Amino acid sequence: MWRSDDWKDYELLDASDGERLERWKDITLVRPDPQVIWRGRKVHKMWKDYSARYVRSKSGGGKWDFRNIKQQLLDEGWKISYKNLTFLVRPTGFKHTGVFPEQAVNWDYAIEKIRAAKEKGRDVSVLNLFAYTGGATIACASAGASVCHVDASKGMVAWAKENAALSGLSQAPIRYIVDDCKKFIEREIRRGHKYDVLIMDPPSYGRGPSGELWRLEDDVDELIGLCAQLISDDPVFVLVNSYTTGLSASTVGYLLELHFAARFGGCVNAQEIGIPVKQTGGTLPAGASARWEK
Repeated sequence: MWRSDDWKDYELLDASDGERLERWKDITLVRPDPQVIWRGRKVHKMWKDYSARYVRSKSGGGKWDFRNIKQQLLDEGWKISYKNLTFLVRPTGFKHTGVFPEQAVNWDYAIEKIRAAKEKGRDVSVLNLFAYTGGATIACASAGASVCHVDASKGMVAWAKENAALSGLSQAPIRYIVDDCKKFIEREIRRGHKYDVLIMDPPSYGRGPSGELWRLEDDVDELIGLCAQLISDDPVFVLVNSYTTGLSASTVGYLLELHFAARFGGCVNAQEIGIPVKQTGGTLPAGASARWEK
């Protein structure tokens, strides 16, 4: 398992009864997590003194229960840093905060690979699909890459721009695109555009451009196959994340073998990603990643 264990501003303090107890700098949040299936182990003292807790509704969705935090702070957000990257944390109405801390291990990987390529005198272009609030985007840009950031949500793209500015990257070569990722890929293929790095973090399910429902398990092979048509002749790496329960790291790794290793050689490595739990010393699984590199 790849562990994101180099945070200072974030800590997973404890986990039990379907919830995480997390420290986001000076703010302590309690959020649901379906991976936390063990019960009766809420030992950490902050379970009784959290800042806010997301409470699910029986009719769907949920809301934040504020305790030691002002509504204004939740609305406006606050800053946290990971090494030289800075993010705006803003709890949303669907439990997320705008940052997936487990992805830090992938940011480190991307930075290392891009810097190594730059040291050899290469310019590196990155396509970041389903790019959300731009964690991978600003990591790659901080290492000196040019990045095309694509997400279907206008609000998420605006948030990504905020994060880039907070990290001192407002003038970095980042192109922000609000579009359906598959439609964008198909247009880039027709244009003949190529990228040295491909990063993809697709949701488990969603709706296509005509409103049709799609599931990642059904469409990921086609999606990765389309992306393979955008890779340059001398690629650096490909990274695919999965938060879909039925799509294991090994399955995603096998797809990268088929679409990239069979063509370029190189190697594929696929692992769960996780976050250390301070109270127990264990690691909470938080998705899966597969990486191909030449």
